[in-house]
Amino acid sequence: MRLDVVTIFPEYLEPLNVSLVGKARARGQLNVHVHDLRDWTYDRHNTVDDTPYGGGPGMVMKTEPWADALDSVLADGYETGSRAP
Repeated sequence: MRLDVVTIFPEYLEPLNVSLVGKARARGQLNVHVHDLRDWTYDRHNTVDDTPYGGGPGMVMKTEPWADALDSVLADGYETGSRAP
């Protein structure tokens, strides 16, 4: 089984190497690919969020990096007949 995770904190998933998931990976039962969302940004600060349209508190995620990341991940590992989220 292949599992792709797109995140802005890929280092947070390092503990998966020593858990039950790590054992499944070692046996070849699970193939985990962790992708850094910032790899699909195009500004020098690798920005993945922005202020909300119209102002207000908080931040919102930009759609462009997500669209590029998902297109890339699906093109790389998507198999006909498998389900994608």
